This record gives sequence, C-alpha cells and structure tokens, in this order.
Amino acid sequence: MQAVEVLKQTVRTREKTSDDVGYSTWIFMASVLMAVALLYVWSHIHMTELEYQIARELSSREQLVEEQTKLKVDLATLKSPGRIETIAREKLQMTYPGREQVILIK
Repeated sequence: MQAVEVLKQTVRTREKTSDDVGYSTWIFMASVLMAVALLYVWSHIHMTELEYQIARELSSREQLVEEQTKLKVDLATLKSPGRIETIAREKLQMTYPGREQVILIK
C-alpha cells in the first residue's frame, strides 16, 4: 500500500511540475506579448508627438519666411536713393557741392 501511495505522490509531483512549467510558460509569453504591445503603443505615441513638433516647426518657418520677406521690402525701401536724397536735402540741409568745392585727384 505504501508503494502505491509513493507512486501516486510521484505522479502528482510530476503533474504539478508539468502544470507549473505550463503556467510559467504562459505567464512568460503573456509578459513578452504585453511588452511588445507597450513598445508598439509607445512608438506610435512618440511618432505622433514628433509629427506635431514638425508641424509646429513648419508653421514657425513659414512665419519667419514671411517676416524675412517684409524686412527685405523694408530694407529696399530704406536704401532707395530717392529717399536718401530727400532726407539729405530736407533734414540734413545738404546740397550738391559747387565747382570750387570739388578737388580732382590724379
């Protein structure tokens, strides 16, 4: 009778170890699957954040290009010879030099 009980216990311990290995395998596989799913979701979230950042940078670039164009127009207006001559005559009261004021250097 004792031999039968020892065999039953041996069979039970073997069944338990095979079940334990089965559960641990399933738990490991589930953990790996969960890690892969989290990595996939994180990569999509990160990609979306990068897309928003790119959109913001492109918008900022467009604004800077518009500002640059306006500044170029302002610069061209300020550098115009007619404007400079008007300021020289009216504000600075400058005139063209006379013949006696011009010295030719050879």
